[in-house]
Amino acid sequence: MIDGKLTDNFHLKEWKCKEGGGTGVPWDLVPNVARCAKNLQALRDYLGRPITLISGWRGPLYNEKIGGAKKSQHLTGKAADIRVKGLDPVEVAEAIFSLIESGKMEEGGVGIYPKSNFVHYDCRGTKARWRG
Repeated sequence: MIDGKLTDNFHLKEWKCKEGGGTGVPWDLVPNVARCAKNLQALRDYLGRPITLISGWRGPLYNEKIGGAKKSQHLTGKAADIRVKGLDPVEVAEAIFSLIESGKMEEGGVGIYPKSNFVHYDCRGTKARWRG
């Protein structure tokens, strides 16, 4: 990782917690963030479109404040809430499912949030699916 660059299109600063002006990712969680970024890079390459990271790593206080799950993958740096311009959340999720099936993305959690127009992806290693 050079100057926080995780992949061709993702940078460590994108995973900062939104609390207090952007709390940086703790160093012990950076490997998890890098793993998540690698998976999202596969998605970006497949779609040929930029991915906007809405929420990456979250500190416990911020996660509680916004009503995040008590064992949220965001707390470990393994999750990202994303948007892809020009695609709705179902289309993005379908692309993720296809990439997981083909082995180009890791199995994990995929949550579809149509009202808020984003998709949650995490690389927890086990299958989890939901609609928000």
